[in-house]
Amino acid sequence: MYDILIIGAGPAGLTSAIYAKRAEKSVVVLEQGGFGGQITHSPKIENYPGFESVSGNELADKMVEQAISQGVDFEMTKAIGIDKNGKHFTVHTEDGDFESKAVIIATGAKHRQLKLDKEDSLEGISYCAVCDGAFYKGKDVCVIGGGNSALQEALLLSDLCASVTVIQNLSFLTGEASLQNRIRSKSNVRVIFSTVVTALKSKDDSLSAITVKNTDSGAESDIETDGMFVCIGLAPENSYFASLSALDEVGYIISDEKCTTSTYGLFCAGDCRTKAVRQIATAVSDGAIAALGAIRYCDGN
Repeated sequence: MYDILIIGAGPAGLTSAIYAKRAEKSVVVLEQGGFGGQITHSPKIENYPGFESVSGNELADKMVEQAISQGVDFEMTKAIGIDKNGKHFTVHTEDGDFESKAVIIATGAKHRQLKLDKEDSLEGISYCAVCDGAFYKGKDVCVIGGGNSALQEALLLSDLCASVTVIQNLSFLTGEASLQNRIRSKSNVRVIFSTVVTALKSKDDSLSAITVKNTDSGAESDIETDGMFVCIGLAPENSYFASLSALDEVGYIISDEKCTTSTYGLFCAGDCRTKAVRQIATAVSDGAIAALGAIRYCDGN
């Protein structure tokens, strides 16, 4: 039996593991995919303290190396449920069960993708204007989506980029009226309605154009662009844990700044929980808070 079991090896989960292991607890991290979570999609990160510039993969590697050097155990498997038996937990996975005194859920939330060929491999595709917008200063970009997030991203980019093209699959924008009015006031922003992206074109492994299709007429055309920001929502993966952790209407774990859940001894950290800001720095903060709470739980405090 482990003292603390952590589900997810993104910045929140890895920070939790480091803190817990330094408190001399036995720790295992379960990860179903690659280490690092969403940060591995960022080719360059310039807003994380201590690094003037670092790739998402490099930052993730450093976090993993630190956790390994502390003696954290890792298991590549998918958690599919949690039960609580008295003061202890059983975490069910696709490869068997794990027992622990405390559990930290740090499964993150994935950006919804367009599911197009080369979307994961081309340079020039981003899911975060705050993270990557500065790389497109003076360039032409597209924003995919018409909700609040997409319009906020477009507004941020409009102050940096030569032009911003918002592509919305519906015949209207779904973002707040105030955001729509601000979009209309921007001379370098245009909105294309009833349109979907059907293909990505590249040059030297970088995005060079997107193929779009009008959903009314069926007509297709290409839009040359230096970058594409996909803003069609986030998808938390917490349904497996709903029996022990209360979720909000879209599936995020309901939690406060103490990173606790509705079950004593079960904690959450990072993008998987209800919160106002989802950045690497806030995920790391959550990881430390959740770990300290789990440590106190294990110690009977």
